[in-house]
Amino acid sequence: MNRTLLKSKLHRINVTQVELDYEGSCAVDKDFLDAAGMQEYEKVDVYNVTNGERFSTYLILAESGSKTLSVNGAAAHKASVGDVVIICTYGSFDEAEAVSHKPTLVYFDKTNSVTNIKNSIPEQKLHSV
Repeated sequence: MNRTLLKSKLHRINVTQVELDYEGSCAVDKDFLDAAGMQEYEKVDVYNVTNGERFSTYLILAESGSKTLSVNGAAAHKASVGDVVIICTYGSFDEAEAVSHKPTLVYFDKTNSVTNIKNSIPEQKLHSV
């Protein structure tokens, strides 16, 4: 049996462009893709923290060093410049791979500068009421 697990994530990256009539769906600075282990034409799920929209699309390259995240085509209806989004890729892992798998998690500040790269998310603690 295979399990589908989080492979990589761009966490809280800011939308810099929205292009309704552009071919291609989600252009991301090549440096960010390299840091996360993502690649051009890879399927991604995008979670818009600002407005709650969720959609699937694919990646295309934006210029290295540009800090670009452009949501293009039909997906452009689901985001606006300045929105904060999370972009995730997933992979299929067999039982042995799943036990030791660690995702690559890339974190951003408000200027789309990378602030941290990690391989785990802290365990969530319950809040007292």
